[in-house]
Amino acid sequence: HLTEYTIEWFSGLLEKYGEGRERRTELKVFDTIKAKSVAAANARLYVNRTDGFIGTGMRRDEFVTECSDMDDIIVIRKDGRMMVTRVSEKKFVGKDILHVGVWKKGDDRMTYNMIYADVEASRNYAKRFNVTSITRDKEYPLGGKGKTKVHYLTANPNGESEVVLINLSQGVRARIKNFDFDFSEISVKGRASKGNTVSKYSIRKVTQKEIGTSTLGGRDIWMDDTVGRLNTEERGRWLGQFDTGDKVLVVFKDGSYELTSFELSNRYEMDKIVLLQKWDPKKVFTAIHQDGDSKAWYVKRFCFEGGTPGKTYSFISPSDGSKLGLITSHPQPEVRFNLRKGSSKQEKKVFLEDFIDVKGWKAQGNKLTSESIIGKFHLLTEEPAAMRVASASEDSEGAPQSSHSHDGVAVGGAVEWDLEEGTTDVSEPEEEAPKAKASKSRKKGPPQKASKRKSKGGSKKDEKDQGELF
Repeated sequence: HLTEYTIEWFSGLLEKYGEGRERRTELKVFDTIKAKSVAAANARLYVNRTDGFIGTGMRRDEFVTECSDMDDIIVIRKDGRMMVTRVSEKKFVGKDILHVGVWKKGDDRMTYNMIYADVEASRNYAKRFNVTSITRDKEYPLGGKGKTKVHYLTANPNGESEVVLINLSQGVRARIKNFDFDFSEISVKGRASKGNTVSKYSIRKVTQKEIGTSTLGGRDIWMDDTVGRLNTEERGRWLGQFDTGDKVLVVFKDGSYELTSFELSNRYEMDKIVLLQKWDPKKVFTAIHQDGDSKAWYVKRFCFEGGTPGKTYSFISPSDGSKLGLITSHPQPEVRFNLRKGSSKQEKKVFLEDFIDVKGWKAQGNKLTSESIIGKFHLLTEEPAAMRVASASEDSEGAPQSSHSHDGVAVGGAVEWDLEEGTTDVSEPEEEAPKAKASKSRKKGPPQKASKRKSKGGSKKDEKDQGELF
């Protein structure tokens, strides 16, 4: 009876010493995820196209992409042969490599556009195909069993079509030696398909003329805030449908922003990000920021303009000590903050939509108030679920330090800091939540909902405050 005795002994300890030491965490069911989906990009892939080597240890050769040590690599050569192999430090896969990249099993969006010559049949073919399943380290012919030569090959992650210019050899009898070919006119088939005939004459050169849109329609993209990766497996927040040319908007805690592609290989440092969503050049954002020189707080409403992908741009004052206090994409934001009045404080509410017009993203904005602000900014209008921001905290000097999870709060909406103490306040405000009900009389923004957060010793009134970020 050792098991029963042990259970009774621990139960006795719980009854005697358990008071005031109750569990504060919540038990939930964990999702089962694949190791590959959360594997860190801890390696860099290189290629020597002429000699036919790929690997992570060839740092003097051409860099291809970041990858993990669990990824599979697809290789397509000029002779029309394809192979998928596991990433390694250095491996020979065949000379004259045209394409090399990370291969994902079952990815029916990745579409390869190819024009090749069947040397034995003296004809040129065009084909679009997917590679969804393979046997690792086995060579597959992409242009038939005979001798082939690839003239043109591109890999399109979202099934993009394209228009190419085909130049025939000068000695052929064809009347038109230069003509366009549109890949959108042919269907996507399997890798073993022969393709459509392009010309029976010898081709001298094929060049890309323009990139078309996706023939597969928009691609649904989700953001997994836990690992900081985009995915199509419905993990995390839905960002929207992405088509050719669409970008991801990333806003950082230091008051800068960046536009990135929606490649699934992208990785984001979520502890530095306050907002991440699909970029809309017409969407208006509202920001409250402090100028480092004057220490005054400004409000600005603006649209994030396009820029060079991968380059960051600052949208707040460049002065040392400048910081971002709040940013939201709500169309009709209302904020509440406290002013210092001698030894007491006075609450103030501002409808930011009426406070300032939309200006350029480089504008300083309008001064929020000439009086001293204490405490935090509270966003009273509720953010859409997909736009809420992840929690954030700062050290004693006001710099972001770490993030804490919170039910119903996710990356994508607004962030706020404690302006007086320089640290994030994780407690609910006291005796101020009932005043938020006054905002209901003005019908701007969605109705407010009670927060699900519960803190030990807090009142139920504290749970009604909306839009607070922790």
